[in-house]
Amino acid sequence: MTLTELKNQALKLPLSEKWYLVQSLLKSIEKETELVLSDNKTNISIKTLEPWTQNLVGVIQAEDKPSQELYINYLEEKYS
Repeated sequence: MTLTELKNQALKLPLSEKWYLVQSLLKSIEKETELVLSDNKTNISIKTLEPWTQNLVGVIQAEDKPSQELYINYLEEKYS
């Protein structure tokens, strides 16, 4: 699946599933960024990241689990 196809599929999702997807992606980006920043062998700093990525670091705190309200909204949409 191409990036364009993936984007088009994501845009068709219900709102609650879009939020879940965004949250999952941000958590993944956060973990990868932490790994890059903590890798002392490569001496990579936040300044080596793309400018748009630099702006995201630390802006949003990803949750380990989706919030209860988000999950309830998802279920309501799915089963209504």
